[in-house]
Amino acid sequence: MIIDYLRLHHVQICIPTGKEEKAKQFYIETLGFVEIEKPEALKKNGGFWLKGANIELHIGTEDTIVPGKRHPAFEINNLNEVRGYLEKRNITIQEEIPIEGFQRFSFYDPFRNRIEFISRIAKPDS
Repeated sequence: MIIDYLRLHHVQICIPTGKEEKAKQFYIETLGFVEIEKPEALKKNGGFWLKGANIELHIGTEDTIVPGKRHPAFEINNLNEVRGYLEKRNITIQEEIPIEGFQRFSFYDPFRNRIEFISRIAKPDS
């Protein structure tokens, strides 16, 4: 059996129960995501859904949030510009171990979810 993958449909991260408005402020106002309609059957679970380009980010709620290594990595075109934008908003940037062909950094949301931004390095013409 070969699984015929199309794309990653969504990534879900969690925030503490009751912190949806604070999370919306960060993800919508700071990171530029747009809120999309969450299916009625799932609204009772709390949280909300977001979209940016063709990426869906689902924000769920949990009573206990444990920071860890798990994280979404968003590939963006304007990495250096975004780095400056985040730094001006007092978001601490963490340098990541270099990967050939990419520039990247990470930071934490207000709930200690790690987020990575990554950008391909253009190869010089031979």
